[in-house]
Amino acid sequence: MDASSSSVGTPAPSAQPRSAPWIALGYGLLAATPLATWLANRSAPLLLALAAGCFVAAALIDGRPAELSGRLRRMMATPIGIAIGAFLLWSLISVVWSHRPVASLRDLGEFSLPIACAAAIAASGRFHPPLPWLRALAIATILACLLCVIELASGLSQRAALGLGKLMAFVFNRPAITALVLAIPLVHGLWNAAGRRASDRVLAVMVVLAVIALALRSESASARLGLAVGASCWLAASFWPRVARWVVGIGFVATLTLAPILGMLAQDYMPATLLKRLPPMTGQARIDIWQSFGEAARARPLIGAGFGTSPTLDQNPVAALVSPERRALLAVGHPHDMPLQTWVETGAVGALLIGIAGLLLLARLGRLPPREAAPRLALFAAAFAISVVGHGAWQGWWLAVLGGAALWFSARQERQGDRHG
Repeated sequence: MDASSSSVGTPAPSAQPRSAPWIALGYGLLAATPLATWLANRSAPLLLALAAGCFVAAALIDGRPAELSGRLRRMMATPIGIAIGAFLLWSLISVVWSHRPVASLRDLGEFSLPIACAAAIAASGRFHPPLPWLRALAIATILACLLCVIELASGLSQRAALGLGKLMAFVFNRPAITALVLAIPLVHGLWNAAGRRASDRVLAVMVVLAVIALALRSESASARLGLAVGASCWLAASFWPRVARWVVGIGFVATLTLAPILGMLAQDYMPATLLKRLPPMTGQARIDIWQSFGEAARARPLIGAGFGTSPTLDQNPVAALVSPERRALLAVGHPHDMPLQTWVETGAVGALLIGIAGLLLLARLGRLPPREAAPRLALFAAAFAISVVGHGAWQGWWLAVLGGAALWFSARQERQGDRHG
């Protein structure tokens, strides 16, 4: 019997779609984020942008550009999409009264690009990775945490030998926060994924232990705060979802509303014993910065000083309205508090739009089953806690990491057929 006759009745293997390599490359780029952030701590936006290009290319190769644009329009037309779009538009308008409009536009681009890239990936309809990609992200997260801990324990000797980057321990703060944020959807996915093996839950536990080890070993008080808030919120929301959501919502609104007087409140009501136990840059120095930027926010409360003006706020006309003893700290770069930076740069209008977007998101989480809502609420609470005491509000690496975490949640829902999103 010849070869041709022997193949009769044997079904031919299904051809792999032409878009498959692009989809795999996109998954790989996103799964590599923790390791890339260890090596270059601002690299997350680049990986997200490259991944967006891959997933959009996959949608175009499959001949479905109309579906992509349709999904994107529907996303933008949701209440959350409208609120975010309104904030971006107001931020653009506020550039008009910025003292450095070109730099403000650059900062607005850094803020907007990760949002656009994450939206493009979601709109492509191609981000529903199989379980092996969750395992890949888990391995990358564990390795990144391990490498960071080793470097910190050795006094950065490896980085010094290779001549890589700044030889200061704080460069691992961003990798620690990145690992924490991505670990929330990752652990949720590994623990609950259909078709999981017992080893997947072991891998999830290893991710948790690695993230805790790095958070405790790094200099990032923000990572430790986010870890505590996220874990507590996840636990509470698993048993009392409505109460947990209300507590998070009240805390979110109160923190956003009181941001202009945060420094005054911290100075008057933070226990002296706690203040003494905090590192210098997260204790009194941080309170002094909040007081200086708080005065600037109260000096122009409605419209703010203009988007992206915090890095050189000491050169903005609003600085003349700040008391002389507080004016010097306006040159530190940013207030280390996202709600306060929102007030300083975009005023009450910007703070209101951010508040609306946050409350709409919390309301949307309330429509999910508790098992799905709990980790998402934990991510919201942890991310907001980090942003209140951490980095600049509009930094691209931070938005890219948050966008990536949201996408991994979307992948989890697609695999289960849950369309609540």
